[in-house]
Amino acid sequence: MRRFFFVSLVGVFLFGIAHSALSAEKEPAKPAPAAYVGNEVCKACHVAQVEKFSQTVMGKIFLHNPRNAMEKQACESCHGPGSNHVSAGGGKAVGGLITFRKDSGESAKVQNEACLGCHQRGIQTYWEASPHASRGVACVNCHTLMEKTSDRFQLAKVGDKTPFFNKRAQTEVCGQCHLQRKAQLMRSSHMPLREGKMTCTDCHNPHGSPNPSQLKQTSVNENCYTCHAERRGPFLWEHPPAFENCANCHEPHGSVNDRLLKVSDPRLCTQCHMAPRHPATPRGANSRFFFNRSCTNCHSQIHGSNHPSGRRFQR
Repeated sequence: MRRFFFVSLVGVFLFGIAHSALSAEKEPAKPAPAAYVGNEVCKACHVAQVEKFSQTVMGKIFLHNPRNAMEKQACESCHGPGSNHVSAGGGKAVGGLITFRKDSGESAKVQNEACLGCHQRGIQTYWEASPHASRGVACVNCHTLMEKTSDRFQLAKVGDKTPFFNKRAQTEVCGQCHLQRKAQLMRSSHMPLREGKMTCTDCHNPHGSPNPSQLKQTSVNENCYTCHAERRGPFLWEHPPAFENCANCHEPHGSVNDRLLKVSDPRLCTQCHMAPRHPATPRGANSRFFFNRSCTNCHSQIHGSNHPSGRRFQR
């Protein structure tokens, strides 16, 4: 009985060894850990791409004047170590490289991590908490790196060497997703983005901000005051809606009404002010509302007044 038990154990042991050997034969050999091969090896096949990249700001630094060990890796600092790619003979999606192509199947998070290896300070500080990051926007949706497209920011929409078109390129990049805002800029009363005097980034930080709507300043009013300093005050007589939020009356991206007003005069004012001493019909033929600048014919200092007698914003 003991002999039979011992033989059985030996048989099970030998069967286990044989099964392991067969399994090892079936399993494909795992590729060796990828190693860096140097940008000269990359250049041997990708001559045109390296030449275009060398004309960009990042290319000039990485290829000719690296400042640290990561930048010395040049191509591989973004795409990853390329030894497996080279040993496999090259090809798209071969060797585990990050390609940044739209059809690569790589997630935005994987692609963005390559950029965040360097760009994690300054205006990119709040990227991880930004609406763009949470909605799967990739850096390469707005920027392109392999060829020079603009003097600054390497935007995905091609500009030219003039500041006008570089600013227009910013608006076009944002307009890829923000179609409603792009349409508002086409209205008769609009911020001068179409003319190249402003850009979306004058008010917003697309990489994230601790403020609402990714504003660069702490509030809507603070953003507006960077240009409209005369509206800041302090005023002896403050108009509460204007002091609270400029967007209570104005649509900053564009409007069909004068002065970016959300509603035309005098209906904008009569949303709050229904004084009995004023005519009840705003557009009546004999109404004082009807002429020229409507309510502001009399209440000319509507954002606030410093005159001792300016309680009703008439002075």
